Amino acid sequence: MENSGSERKQNNPENSIAIAGATGALGHKIARHLVNRGAKAQALVRKQSSAEKINQLEKAGVQITFVDYENQQDLVQACRNVSCVVSALSGLEDVIIDTQGKILDAALIAGVPRFIPSDYSIDFTKISEGTNRNLDLRKIFHDRINKTTISATSILNGMFTDLLTGQAPLILNPVKRVIYWGDKHQPLDFTTMEDTAAFTASAALDPDTPRYLRISGEISSPEKLKNSASAAKGENFKLFRIGGIKTLDNMIKFTQFVSSQKNEVFPPWQGMQYLRNMLSGNAKLEPLNNERYGKQKWSSVREVLEIKNTS
Repeated sequence: MENSGSERKQNNPENSIAIAGATGALGHKIARHLVNRGAKAQALVRKQSSAEKINQLEKAGVQITFVDYENQQDLVQACRNVSCVVSALSGLEDVIIDTQGKILDAALIAGVPRFIPSDYSIDFTKISEGTNRNLDLRKIFHDRINKTTISATSILNGMFTDLLTGQAPLILNPVKRVIYWGDKHQPLDFTTMEDTAAFTASAALDPDTPRYLRISGEISSPEKLKNSASAAKGENFKLFRIGGIKTLDNMIKFTQFVSSQKNEVFPPWQGMQYLRNMLSGNAKLEPLNNERYGKQKWSSVREVLEIKNTS
């Protein structure tokens, strides 16, 4: 569904941004950075959302707009007079395709000029279909938004560095090992969630963003991860190569076969798919746009590991 030309011409305040998914970790950070930049940050929130999270947003200066995502009129009204809709939704097809699609349709009807979809990943445009379930969903939405008249910008940040402290267990603290598959010198992109949110807030206020913005807080590698872990922990970490990329492929297939978590957003095999895409080199981010908004400070892998070490 596309908007009429007359509605497209309406005056949208340059500093009014609507955020979907603001009660989540990334969305909350984006909203906070928008407020810090003097923007009017409007969180599109379900009425059944956590009262505590809503209260945290209000304390940060974020305006709360309650919406029913099944009610198009609600969404259209919420999108009126904003210059950009930022999505930080997380989920599977019902969220990334269906709910995000309803927000996109509403933005088009309301005449919103710009849309930042919930991508925040490695470069999924470079990987083959079927190699990453979650990124395949983003590719589907990517193709859909490209057929509209709205100006879309995908922000690609590699892997959230924060995941190295838990959800992406490449660094095994108890045995002082960094595990990997393939080449120990393969460049890997890492950006913290905080840095990604800060950059996204700047992009949301930028009326001339390109289709893609690629950022990397640190370009590391298995070898460099080993060095970062050793420096952060003050202990000697070593590399442990499990096998080649084909070995990882076989491990993914087996893990999927025995998994009872096929309907979860981040089952173990999904994380393995993400690692496979990174370690293969197919999804490397280039060129980078780190300096588009000036000299933003980017947190290093070592800094993230040191914070975890002292917490």
